[in-house]
Amino acid sequence: MAHIERLTVYPVKALDGRDVERSRVLSGGTLAHDREFALLDADGDVVNGKRTDRVHAVESSYDPETRTLDVTVPNVGAEQFELATASGRERAADWFGEVFGLDVTLARDTALGHVDRREMGPSVISTATLEAVASWFDDVTVEGARRRLRANIEVGDVEAFWEDRFVGEDAPAFEAGDVRVEGVTPCGRCVVPERDPDTGEPTPEFRERFVERRRETFPEWADRDAFDHFYTLMLIARVPETDREKTIAVGDDVTTLR
Repeated sequence: MAHIERLTVYPVKALDGRDVERSRVLSGGTLAHDREFALLDADGDVVNGKRTDRVHAVESSYDPETRTLDVTVPNVGAEQFELATASGRERAADWFGEVFGLDVTLARDTALGHVDRREMGPSVISTATLEAVASWFDDVTVEGARRRLRANIEVGDVEAFWEDRFVGEDAPAFEAGDVRVEGVTPCGRCVVPERDPDTGEPTPEFRERFVERRRETFPEWADRDAFDHFYTLMLIARVPETDREKTIAVGDDVTTLR
């Protein structure tokens, strides 16, 4: 049966994800600890993979209980920062500023997170979709595709591109456990999926191959008018206010609501 296969949050925007067994939907409609922190430059713009491939050099892990961030960068070293305190965040910002060559601050948002689409919520993809994308490229694994595409909710035991059905005219919603999830828009992709998540090196002709194969495999039952182009993959969803503060967990049944 369709179910939640994996839940992933990204505590510091642009850095490594953290798999969790369950996650509370915040009052703002996003998952707890997702993009809770973000590095901002002097103009208040986010420093992320769209801006610099240097982020791929950073290995990171975050402990939400202690609010401790561990980071490692080759040829720079390893550090640990306590993000619960202003001084810890300042020290982290100074360190990242040296790594990225920028004047940055580390901002925190516990109600919504630093998500790109402020009025929307978690991103959704199926395991089968990740498997399909990985099959399009010789050197991309399923885990590599997962890290390139960076979804929050992964659904198992469904067909490839299952998430495409939740956008467009008269699109259904789905329920994960007792949490209603509504599709809002397909996710147009940026430069980040084109790069190896470990090295930051671009995969040759990634976008061209992706668009070609996406066009060839686009589901007949999906609403083509809801997609601006074929360099699009993953669902950006929303959780209605009535279902916020509830919890989604790995293993929850997923039911399409007609």
